[in-house]
Amino acid sequence: MTTATIPASDAPRPLLAGAWMMGAVAAFTSMAVAGRAVSLELDTFEIMGFRSLVGIAIVAAVLTLRGMWSRIDLRNRRLHLTRNIAHFTAQNLWFYAIAAVPLAQVFALEFTSPLWVLVLSPMLLGERLTAARAIAALLGFAGIMLVAQPGAAPLTWGLGSAAAAAVGFALTYIFTKKLTAVTQTACILWWMTVTQAMLGLFFAAIDGDIALPSAQAMPWIALIGAAGLTAHFCIASALRVAPATVVMPFDFLRLPVIAVVGLILYDEPVGPMVIAGAAMILCGNSLNLRAAAQKPGRVGG
Repeated sequence: MTTATIPASDAPRPLLAGAWMMGAVAAFTSMAVAGRAVSLELDTFEIMGFRSLVGIAIVAAVLTLRGMWSRIDLRNRRLHLTRNIAHFTAQNLWFYAIAAVPLAQVFALEFTSPLWVLVLSPMLLGERLTAARAIAALLGFAGIMLVAQPGAAPLTWGLGSAAAAAVGFALTYIFTKKLTAVTQTACILWWMTVTQAMLGLFFAAIDGDIALPSAQAMPWIALIGAAGLTAHFCIASALRVAPATVVMPFDFLRLPVIAVVGLILYDEPVGPMVIAGAAMILCGNSLNLRAAAQKPGRVGG
């Protein structure tokens, strides 16, 4: 995710930023619960297709009400497509993972996305890998080893999917950063929902059978679509009123919140290795944020 430097004339409002981030935490958590609920009757491609149709309706309504259709254009098609394929792949892997492994493990591995951005940015964005960023990345990958416990616990497709999703989200952030330099956010969101609806329904139809959501699943699908857009809107709103170094630590609350939700709703215990690994991943992210705060006008990842 990219952020903008807060102008000197605009004093940061950490309490307001915190309130926006609590909205993002609630949205991400509800999307995980809803995704697990519909996974019983829909595959990940069907979830993505129907979720994106909901997203199209929401974005179209906002564009119409705010008279913003003029911001939608067909420039930068290749960059839009690359970003949306990366995000589509990552989101499919994420939906598969939340149905296959404990939610706390999925979220812990998802938090490695900013650390993958550190590793991939020198190659894709030409950014320098500093010593602080290298240490942050190493801490994060050590945390991955504790969460996944290779050798001590069987590696499953669910864990592999969660780890791969983190790489896909990192690529999404990088290509989003490129796009925000040349186009409007509304244009990015519109082509994201349209592209992912087409991809989801195309892959869902390959076997000749697209399962339509039941009446019981429809509210969950609507929640997934609305929650995804709401989460990113809340994060963007928080970043408009406070620096990334204030905003992003609030995002770390997603991990303990989803651990409690997993324990209450699904009786998923959180082991000490998951806690220790998550702590190392969060320390790596915090180190990157602190290093970025020391460089005016720039933010990590």
